[in-house]
Amino acid sequence: MEPVTVAAVITWIIVILEVGLRIIALGVIPASRKPSTGMAWLLLILIEPIVGFTIFLLFGRTRLEGKRVRRQRDAISEIRARADALPLSFDDQLLRPSHRTVAALNHRLGSLPLTGGNEVQLWPDYAGVIKEMAAEVDRAQAHVHVEFYITAWDEVTDPLFSALVRATDRGVDVRLLFDHLGSRGIPGYQDMLAKLEKTAIQWRPMLPIQPLKGTFRRPDLRNHRKILVVDGSVGYTGSLNMTEPGYNKPKNHKLGREWVELMVRLEGPVVGALNAVFASDWYVETGEVVDLVPVLGEPDARDDEIFDVPCQVVPSGPGIVAENNLRMFTSLIYAATERISLTSPYFVPDESLLYAVTTAAQRGVDVELFVSEVSDQFMVGHAQASYYRALLEAGVRIYLYPAPFVLHAKHFTVDDDMAVVGSSNMDMRSFGLNYEVSLMMPDRNVVARMRTVEDSYRALSKELTLEEWSERPAITRYVDNVMRLTAALQ
Repeated sequence: MEPVTVAAVITWIIVILEVGLRIIALGVIPASRKPSTGMAWLLLILIEPIVGFTIFLLFGRTRLEGKRVRRQRDAISEIRARADALPLSFDDQLLRPSHRTVAALNHRLGSLPLTGGNEVQLWPDYAGVIKEMAAEVDRAQAHVHVEFYITAWDEVTDPLFSALVRATDRGVDVRLLFDHLGSRGIPGYQDMLAKLEKTAIQWRPMLPIQPLKGTFRRPDLRNHRKILVVDGSVGYTGSLNMTEPGYNKPKNHKLGREWVELMVRLEGPVVGALNAVFASDWYVETGEVVDLVPVLGEPDARDDEIFDVPCQVVPSGPGIVAENNLRMFTSLIYAATERISLTSPYFVPDESLLYAVTTAAQRGVDVELFVSEVSDQFMVGHAQASYYRALLEAGVRIYLYPAPFVLHAKHFTVDDDMAVVGSSNMDMRSFGLNYEVSLMMPDRNVVARMRTVEDSYRALSKELTLEEWSERPAITRYVDNVMRLTAALQ
């Protein structure tokens, strides 16, 4: 009998380990996951068990550290208690029944009610809205709350940062949140931190990855929200990141690539809901409870402002009832009877959203989708492209916003009486991994104003045809399908 070598022992250990991991994965991975997500993880682990299981341990779970979970649970409970104690300022019986049930769904899952008596203004002007926010901060009397996924102090955002500094000089409490990994990937990040250290602005990075300090989790979780609130009486939200439109990257400047956004300016009770979302995130990051008493002033008279709008803020993300933004989106799309217009820079739907959109088109609803001609993200761009055939065959009209611009706005309208704007893309990441904030507005005047924005996109865009799409090279279709598989690994 030949002696057993070390190499043979190692080989047997690896074989037993790989078989064991495959067996474990079959019973563990599918739990509490969508079939497509579970199958994607299983496929990866069955092909390469050790590497696949290691990747799963890093990226396969959205579990947060205990302190963060407890704080978030406490914040949600407090927000719900305060919201339920407030008298509602809008009679939801004025809504059509399908929209009434969606408002109830949003309230139940996101804790914030639909409120009336709000004033809304749309801002598609990138640099203009930053200057407008700066002017608003210069009028602040008590507090300014700023929360953006990507934050950079550059020549375009300097007016806002300078206004924040002036506000602190007047004794205004200024609090700033920005996503840790999202912001540090932008050139000038360390310079921004050095500048902030010299100010009286209270600032914190959100979801920091700091293993030595005990803050480590799945590294691709992000706080993707965009919020600015002044004195609890004026608020902004939408798709804009707080950086110049080329993201301070020489490659983008060389290509002439700039991001196209849409923000919303708000006055009225809904601003309190935006402020509550900020306060929740601030408490989770710092442990500090923020006083949200609004300082009410006289609203500005604006020719392009829409009055008496019912609005509902819908926060979503890990720790909130699973994918409540996706539930809202699909519910509204199924309720459509005439027209749906979708704008999403990253359209990577799960099965439920894909079926909602294609079913709407197949039952005769006019459905259009605005996306960028060229994606700024290789993997996401190819994953998104893998869905175009199914959409086109169902009758969805796809419009490609011209390169080198990136259409980064995130909104949709349904029929002539429902609009949704916010930070949430229509992709699996925004539904399952990112903290997002959406604003639902069941209002005909808002939709009419949104139609103007959609018309401007259409006038610039090229419509994609099924015949054109079918002529793509086989290798491109292959890459699309591979990237589609990776998109499901959440």
